[in-house]
Amino acid sequence: MRKRFAFVLATAGLLAGSVTAGAHATTRGPAPAPASAQEGTVTAAQLLAKVRSCSQISSGKYRTDEETSATVPVCGANGAVFWKADMDIDCDGQVTSRCNGDTDPWFQDDTAFHQSDGKPLIADKLPYVVVPNPSSTWDYSASGIKGGGVVAVVYNNKVQYAVVGDTGPTKIIGEASYATASALGIDPDPETGGAESGVTYILFKNSSVSPIENHDKAVSVGDGLAKQFIQNN
Repeated sequence: MRKRFAFVLATAGLLAGSVTAGAHATTRGPAPAPASAQEGTVTAAQLLAKVRSCSQISSGKYRTDEETSATVPVCGANGAVFWKADMDIDCDGQVTSRCNGDTDPWFQDDTAFHQSDGKPLIADKLPYVVVPNPSSTWDYSASGIKGGGVVAVVYNNKVQYAVVGDTGPTKIIGEASYATASALGIDPDPETGGAESGVTYILFKNSSVSPIENHDKAVSVGDGLAKQFIQNN
């Protein structure tokens, strides 16, 4: 994650010339093959044209990382909320060869929202987005956003549909799962990957995918919602 980058730099000197016991003991599998540059029929340009200006609905702004200042507002639109930020990598959820305590020093084996079988989500398989925990700055549920809600993530002329799958710090915004990053051509390494900027997250109000782990359904529902978004904004 980018918010962890400062920690990585700070410890790099201490670790130089030595081997940290147990570090990366689990072999990382190859990253999943990126999805096509375009999911659905609505283009990145069409979506970005509708989020050029921001009608701020959050009472304050968010940081993209612990060490940065608060510059990112949550914006309102007809049928959606959106923000423009970076992308930190969330590898939390079920343990896999790519997401575990060895590959991610900050790994947690749970997600805020669960699969239909009650198990945590699988970060390197399911594209999902992280929303900040409710605070005085913004409460996602008050804006019609919920677990399993559909998100259009736009980066480098690509559109990737995802679901709201996890929650994060109350003061930081801009995080998505390993699978989301990989599909968008972003380095998904949970420790050193991510994108510094240029990621747009469009969350469709009162939407849901059931079961939450059905990505094909997220794409079909998302494409329909994206068309409505284009028409109504």
